[in-house]
Amino acid sequence: MTDPVNSIPPGREQARTRAARLAVVDAARHLFVDRGFTATTIAAISAAAAVPEPTVYRLFASKVGILKTLLDLSIAGDDEPVAVPERPGVVSLLDEEDPCRVLAGFAVITTQINQRTSDVYHVLGQAADSDPAAGDLFRTLRDQRDQGQGRIVQVLHERRQLRADLDAAHAADIVHAVMSPEVYRLLVVDRGWTPDRYQLWATDTLIRQLT
Repeated sequence: MTDPVNSIPPGREQARTRAARLAVVDAARHLFVDRGFTATTIAAISAAAAVPEPTVYRLFASKVGILKTLLDLSIAGDDEPVAVPERPGVVSLLDEEDPCRVLAGFAVITTQINQRTSDVYHVLGQAADSDPAAGDLFRTLRDQRDQGQGRIVQVLHERRQLRADLDAAHAADIVHAVMSPEVYRLLVVDRGWTPDRYQLWATDTLIRQLT
């Protein structure tokens, strides 16, 4: 016989779990940016999110697990279970025939991602120097970024739309540098550019360098 007190409908339980995850991630973002990764404790995140510590550990396993989820959500822009390369905006961009439109659209998407992730990615970069698990996460995200950017380069290469004197590997190096979180932070945070100015510069640079 089902206990009416302890039984929670699956949909309501899923909603509670989602709300708890988002509360932890939101609290962690503020604490990581304000205090740094090392100085932020699970206990502090738990208190700020009003989510019990055992629940935090159950949902994320570790502090690096929280940081990974935070970065995943920031990269995607939401918590829908759809990878960025499979999202309609990216898929349609790869179907575009004009290489200049491809690169301009790519610059828009990457700028938006950098806007959402810049502070947290900087936290990860600092944590990677001293925390092995954070270092592994940093390398994993870098490899994923290279794979995603490589798809754009591969499409242009297969269509023979790259400059005649440019091979795919060299083109990938240029994209890796121009669209990197580090260059975005250098120009927008350190030099005071607006994201729109960075986006225009990235678009112009990619078109001039690759096509």
